Amino acid sequence: MTSIRRPSPGRFYARIRHERYLNGQTRAQGITSCPTLSPGQVLKVTGGYEVADVFAHGVVITAMRTYARRDKDFAVDFDGIPDSTDFSFRPEPGSRPVMAGTLPARVTSTTENDTYGHIDKDGRYRVSMLFDRDCWETGFESLWVRQSRPYAGDTYGLHLPLLAGTEVAIGFEDGNPDRPYISGVLHDSAHGDHVTIQNYKRNVLRTPANNKIRLDDERGKEHIKVSTEYGGKSQLNLGHLVDAEKQQRGEGFELRTDSWGAIRAQKGIFISADGQTKAQGQVLDMAAVKRQLSDALSLAESLSSLLETANIDSLDNDTQQSFLQQSVDALQQPVIVAGAPAGIALSTPQHIQFSANQNQILTAGGNTEISALKRIALVAKKMVVVFAHEMGMKLVAAAGKIEMHAQTDGLDITAAKGLTITSTEDEILITAKKKITVQCGGSYLTIDPAKIEHGTNGCFKVKSADFDYAGPAKLDVPYPKFTACESMASEASGKGDATIPLS
Repeated sequence: MTSIRRPSPGRFYARIRHERYLNGQTRAQGITSCPTLSPGQVLKVTGGYEVADVFAHGVVITAMRTYARRDKDFAVDFDGIPDSTDFSFRPEPGSRPVMAGTLPARVTSTTENDTYGHIDKDGRYRVSMLFDRDCWETGFESLWVRQSRPYAGDTYGLHLPLLAGTEVAIGFEDGNPDRPYISGVLHDSAHGDHVTIQNYKRNVLRTPANNKIRLDDERGKEHIKVSTEYGGKSQLNLGHLVDAEKQQRGEGFELRTDSWGAIRAQKGIFISADGQTKAQGQVLDMAAVKRQLSDALSLAESLSSLLETANIDSLDNDTQQSFLQQSVDALQQPVIVAGAPAGIALSTPQHIQFSANQNQILTAGGNTEISALKRIALVAKKMVVVFAHEMGMKLVAAAGKIEMHAQTDGLDITAAKGLTITSTEDEILITAKKKITVQCGGSYLTIDPAKIEHGTNGCFKVKSADFDYAGPAKLDVPYPKFTACESMASEASGKGDATIPLS
């Protein structure tokens, strides 16, 4: 299929202007008293000087000016161009009409009750002029018309799409009726203004879907609200916070949603309740938080020295110090830092989980209290250290037993002063599979499965109301047994092995 190439409007106008230029380039002028001449007549040129070839076929009269006075003869001045196919008469264009002011129109769309703006690939609209009473196909009442905007550039700017039925004011570039544009958008009786005498202190940007930016300028109650209706409602409220009835419901800022929420920062997050009046300071000024964490590190170092005095492995304070200096300070690493001068509270009716692949460090300058309605479990694969420096330690079970197991090794109980073991309502049972030794200042008592032996360098006294010798006797007491699997698991755990041998 062969396509026919049609000349563009630009080429047409260029040809017309070129032909008009040729009219002015080659002209003939004359004066006569003949009253029968008229524009368009062809005059033959003869006599006088040799006739130029361009006028060989005659001269076409293109303009005439007549004069008549009582004191002068009738005269006609005329202009002409060569009578040739190379020349076409092109009169000077008349002055175009000038459109002063604007004309009312409405934005149209090919879709009835269109939810969105009907625009083309260049962001232009079609409009229906209110004075136009002709019948047009809906959405084709005009060619595409540009819209004037307060800010525009190469694929950037401010564009709030206009819906069908919106009243607009049509202006004309340089008053040219062939170059209309949307110079402004107007509210009308069918499309009321959202800022009226009822809320004249507010500056509001609201879309048809009720996406909103509201800036309230009422003195002493200034606030900003950014909201969307998706997912129920999501809002950012700043300043003097009010409800739908304009009653105060808080102040400061609120970021809320009826759907999911996420706060994400690739380089780190700093949350602080420390004051910074009128933003006079650096964004990541965390001097108060660093001071608190440094004090906590100093406290940990002092307590760690007490552990060393008691022949207990010290705390891993180097890791804590490295974390503060290389990660927390100025958010050098992607961490979350939170601080508040009066405290931090976390609460949920369900579940809170703290997890770290490295260390969890908990430091308090006062008390650390852990309460649970049901159960507290402390589990460590390698070691658990509980140390109290001054006021002692209490382990109390108001109900139920207290069990202490060393399943693969010994159990040492040492006291600088007295050691008391008491059963207020039942017996005390001390058992050993191989041997029991009770010793004090050189005197001793040993018990093993074959004999009982007393020894002392001093006096041995026995005070008794009765003394009865009987035949041999034996009391078998069941010993708690740790299964082989449990023993091997404990042994492997003590060695730091990740696997357990089966034999």
